[in-house]
Amino acid sequence: VARRLSLRKHPECHSMAGGKAIEHLAQTGNQELLTFQLPMQQYRNCDFSFSGLQSVINNAIVQKEKEEGIQEGEILSCVKDVAAAVQHAVAVYMIQRTYRAMLFCIKNSILPSKNATLVVSGGVASNQYIRKVLQNLADANDFALLCPPPKLCTDNGVMIAWNGIERLRAGLGVLHSTTGVRYEPR
Repeated sequence: VARRLSLRKHPECHSMAGGKAIEHLAQTGNQELLTFQLPMQQYRNCDFSFSGLQSVINNAIVQKEKEEGIQEGEILSCVKDVAAAVQHAVAVYMIQRTYRAMLFCIKNSILPSKNATLVVSGGVASNQYIRKVLQNLADANDFALLCPPPKLCTDNGVMIAWNGIERLRAGLGVLHSTTGVRYEPR
């Protein structure tokens, strides 16, 4: 979304990563300007998919560009409101799906009856708005919330690569030859 909004061109966000730029702009935006239909509402499971939400958001951005008479790549005058609405939609979606997962775990006795903990990591865990709503969800359901410090909440790709480095160093499950490995690029 940050790339689609061209936030690298925004004077307040030119040196920020996309998620950080969205969070920064959302602080002074009106999240009620836009509402987005959340994906997977018909599925009563715990799965996450942001591709549907991304499509809805992209369509809304295209509509706003048409309304303002600007081309893709130019900054919308309502970019802070779009950022706030996006951040809020992501937070609501995460709460819905996470709450389902919590209920599933409780119903199936997967978690201990006391001291259940919700762990949130990755880049999204550095977003203070999302942390706050997840903290509220955890508190309302007698869960502890555990998040690394924001400076350690890096992109999941980086964490996966680091895990690979540690596994290589330890000699655990590392494939030393790709002979016989079949893959299908997207």
